Amino acid sequence: MSVDLNALLARARSTGDATVLLEAIPYARFLGLGIEREGEVPIGVLRFGEHLVGDATIPALHGGTLAALLESTAIMAVLVDAKATGLPRTITITIDYLRSGRAIDTRCRPRIVRQGRRVVVVAVEAYQDDAEKPVATAVVHLLVAD
Repeated sequence: MSVDLNALLARARSTGDATVLLEAIPYARFLGLGIEREGEVPIGVLRFGEHLVGDATIPALHGGTLAALLESTAIMAVLVDAKATGLPRTITITIDYLRSGRAIDTRCRPRIVRQGRRVVVVAVEAYQDDAEKPVATAVVHLLVAD
């Protein structure tokens, strides 16, 4: 199956809805990633599934699952909201795991910190019940030059 990424990107930017992009990525579908809007802010959503648990004794979300949510949300925010012309590629991601991610849905709020011609820096926070108590935060540097 061939996917016209440029057409999907144009559609996502015109509508402000990155869901079409996430649906084209098998890994994002496997994880249950989604994007919602809170006003002008795109919010990443990770719907809980048993396959996302890393520690069954607690149970807690796998750290890699949280990392995927943080990175994907940063990329989707840049794709939809930034003035980047190319597809973002991750340069670095620095993650702080602050507390265990419980076995419930997790949300992620991005904030574009700096946007240059070649690099965009995005700060993201993943939270569950309370946005003031993040379970993980990250700073993502993305290359956006063609």
